[in-house]
Amino acid sequence: MDPTQRKTSDKIVNPLRHKIHEIIFEADTPAGKAFDIILLWLIGISVAVVMLESVPRINKEYQSLFTIIEWVVTILFTIEYCLRIYSVYRPFVYIFSFYGIVDLLSILPTFLSLFLPGTQYLVTIRALRLLRVFRILKLSNYTSQGNVLLSALRASRTKITVFMMAVMTIVVIMGSAMYLIEGTDPETKFTSIPISIYWAIVTLTTVGYGDISPTTELGQFLSSILMILGYAIIAVPTGIVSSEISKADVVEEEEINTTSCPSCSRYGHDSDATFCKYCGHSL
Repeated sequence: MDPTQRKTSDKIVNPLRHKIHEIIFEADTPAGKAFDIILLWLIGISVAVVMLESVPRINKEYQSLFTIIEWVVTILFTIEYCLRIYSVYRPFVYIFSFYGIVDLLSILPTFLSLFLPGTQYLVTIRALRLLRVFRILKLSNYTSQGNVLLSALRASRTKITVFMMAVMTIVVIMGSAMYLIEGTDPETKFTSIPISIYWAIVTLTTVGYGDISPTTELGQFLSSILMILGYAIIAVPTGIVSSEISKADVVEEEEINTTSCPSCSRYGHDSDATFCKYCGHSL
């Protein structure tokens, strides 16, 4: 059967299923966009309720209201999750996808709270569902640039590994040296080499908590050298990644729509695509 005919046949045989898929998984239609906006509002409200519940004074006054809101949102999300499974051609692909797992985890904590008190606060994982805003705002057009950055990071991993080994060597040597210099004072905070290495890491990264500091002149001199070295070291990984980005092939951006594959539910297809580039199913 011709792909176009097969797609048309799917619409005729399961018009309700196709319509649900179009509304839930796609954002090009008014109904789909409205559904996604409502979904984002529900996610925001749910996360806000969980955060407010953690404030004792507010929770004591509005606990009943918060409970009602949380259960209403959870029931709506449960219905939505079931509809997502029903509307796709290969349910297990969606269930074990990133968004499928996030969608499931976003409804489990409320039900688990019936048996394990306190787990309801885990519903803040629903904030991950806000990532769907990329599809609604069509920010998927910028994913190609994200792929360039990811490729640059992969290409840099060997150099970054060598750099991190060099940094670890420096902090071990400097920490050990500081222990030998400052450790002779019984009132010093450099009580061991691991503590001294901790100080070296804090100093080298220019964090500077100030909980441990040298008191001898030689220790302060060594500390000054480590501080200056820290500024030079921070620039190294930035330079490595920037160099790899400049070498990466920048692919010309193509217009990407928000059409979701009815089989694998993935996005990011070209606007003139007929088949899913991930599973080959007709769009």
